[in-house]
Amino acid sequence: MANILAPALDKKLVLREDSKDESSDKKGGSQDDKSLVVCFGEMLIDFVPTVSGVSLAEASAFKKAPGGAPANVAVGVARLGGSAGFIGKVGDDEFGYMLSDILKQNNVDNSGVRFDPHARTALAFVTLRADGEREFLFFRHPSADMLLRESELDINLIKKAKIFHYGSISLIDEPCRSTHLAAMKIAKESGCILSYDPNLRLPLWPSEDAARKGIMSIWDQADIIKISEDEIRFLTGGDDPYDDNVVLTKLFHPNLRLLVVTEGSEGCRYYTQKFHGRVGGVKVKAVDTTGAGDAFVGGVLDSIASNLSLFQDEKGLREALLFANACGALTVTERGAIPAMPTREAVLQCLKQAAEKN
Repeated sequence: MANILAPALDKKLVLREDSKDESSDKKGGSQDDKSLVVCFGEMLIDFVPTVSGVSLAEASAFKKAPGGAPANVAVGVARLGGSAGFIGKVGDDEFGYMLSDILKQNNVDNSGVRFDPHARTALAFVTLRADGEREFLFFRHPSADMLLRESELDINLIKKAKIFHYGSISLIDEPCRSTHLAAMKIAKESGCILSYDPNLRLPLWPSEDAARKGIMSIWDQADIIKISEDEIRFLTGGDDPYDDNVVLTKLFHPNLRLLVVTEGSEGCRYYTQKFHGRVGGVKVKAVDTTGAGDAFVGGVLDSIASNLSLFQDEKGLREALLFANACGALTVTERGAIPAMPTREAVLQCLKQAAEKN
C-alpha cells in the first residue's frame, strides 16, 4: 500500500489547496464551477437504532440522520473540499427544510432543491445487524422526491456541472422518472460526464424484474458506473461477481470510461477501456456501513472532477481509488451517512497511518 501512497498524498493536498485559493472569493457551495459535481435524486431522513444488532421492533430508540444516496455523495464531495450541488425534492415540512439547510451548512449548492406542499419528506428506518449491515423500511407513499417535475429542474445548475451523478431510485415512479431522463439529456448535451450508482433497493421496486429492467434502461448512457458485488449478481441473473469476464462481457459497454466494483472492506476493482485491476481496502472497525458506498463515490468523483486524465492514467486512478476506499472506511466508523462523511484531512491522515502500518 505504501508504494501507491508515497508520492501522491502531498501532491493531492497541494492541488486542493491551490484550487481553494483560486476560488476563495466565491459564494455558496459551488466554489469551483470548473469541477462542479451535481447530484440528482432523493434526500431523506434515516432513522437508525441507537443500538446495533437489533430489529426495528426491538429498538428502544432511534437517531435521525440525513441521508439519500445522491445527497450523501454531494456532501461527500463538499466535505473533501470539492464543489458540489444537489437537485431533488423534499416536503414543505420541518424535515424538508432541515435537509435543505444541511446541504447549505455542508457547502453544497442547494439552489436545485424544490419543496412540495402536498407530499412529505421521505423517511427510512434502517436496522443495523450485528455484522454492521443494513435492512430498510421506507415510508414514501408517495414522498416528495418521487414528484419532482421536469419544469422544476434547475437547468443552469446542470449545465455548469463537470459531472452529473444519479442513482436508480429516481427511475421507479413518474413524474420523477421522466424528470431524471430529461436531466440526463441536458447534462449529456452540455458535455457533462454522467456518473451512475444503481444503489439497488429492491423493496422500493414493484418486482425484481422491474428493478433489473429499470436499472439497465439507462446503463449504456453512463461514463462512470459504480456497482457492488450483490448488484452484479442481481443484474446478471446470478453470475459470479468476482469473474472479470462476467463484468467485461455483461456490464462494461463501449462508451464506458470507468466501471468500479466495490468489495466492502476488501477494497474495489476497476475496469477501463485500456486496463483493469484491484485496489485493497483500508481496515477499520465498522460501526455502521450506512453511506460507505456514497463516501467512496464522493471520493472518486472529486478526484476525477479535478483530473480527467485519470481515465487514461492507471497509476493516478489507483491512487484516487485508494483515497476513495479510505473515504468509505472512515464513514463506517460512525453512525449515519452525512454526519460520518470525512474531511480531506481525515482521509489523508487515515492513509498515512495505513501506510505506516505496512
